[in-house]
Amino acid sequence: MGTEDSKKILTSAIYRLCRSIARILLRNGIPFSGFSDIAKKAYVDVALSEFGVEGKKKVSDSRVSTITGLTRKDVRRVKLLDIRSDSRLEEHYNRAARVIFGWIHDATYRAEKGKPLRLPFEGVSPSFSELVKQYSGDVPPRAILDELEQVGVVSMLTDNSVELLKLGYIPSASEAQKLKLLGRDVAGLIDTIDHNIYSKNTAFFQRKVCYNDLPESARIEVRELLEEKGQALLIRFDELMSKHDAGSNPKNKNLNNKAAGIGIYYFEDNGPEE
Repeated sequence: MGTEDSKKILTSAIYRLCRSIARILLRNGIPFSGFSDIAKKAYVDVALSEFGVEGKKKVSDSRVSTITGLTRKDVRRVKLLDIRSDSRLEEHYNRAARVIFGWIHDATYRAEKGKPLRLPFEGVSPSFSELVKQYSGDVPPRAILDELEQVGVVSMLTDNSVELLKLGYIPSASEAQKLKLLGRDVAGLIDTIDHNIYSKNTAFFQRKVCYNDLPESARIEVRELLEEKGQALLIRFDELMSKHDAGSNPKNKNLNNKAAGIGIYYFEDNGPEE
């Protein structure tokens, strides 16, 4: 396929991505000027970190300007923009997720057959308060309980014990937390596609099943099957990966470690955009 054909296909693909991004930005009151600065910042940061000249440690503003098409004044300006993620949201998500992880994988909080125990809210281990203290640090147990109850992961029973209802933490209550997934999950998928196109190493698994004319009854059946089988598959991968993650297995530290994961999702759309 020629270079011009590739550029046309890429342009069409990016347009479809931008439509989805523009919809979210407009819903949140972010005008094009805001998106423009974010895009410029991304161009500059990637040029600085990945497109340097071999043998030179520092990438000059002139080189960044040349390969990005931005003026040197723009390069200098967007280099100073602070577009870091909200660390409080990240920490909030991580703390709740760690509590669920400990409840599922730590033998202290599991029954003999591996099922997570129903835990008294307070008291010596195993209790919910001790679980939170062990896996979430100094966050009050009641705050974690309220969060997990709000998203339907746990239930407080009449005897003041806490039961785990789902084997995973999905922050469904907060719009901000949902938006957090946009940067983390979508970026992971795009990085996989980038790897599969340009890397000479073994391709990463990337598959999709899609039909263009499914009635609502079939879509409901597909979603129910995915909820059942998809969750079971993710639990199997979670068990495998947790055994080797250096966070729970210190002997595996410093072994060319990287973040790795598997994502499964369902989607619907109204057909191809013209």
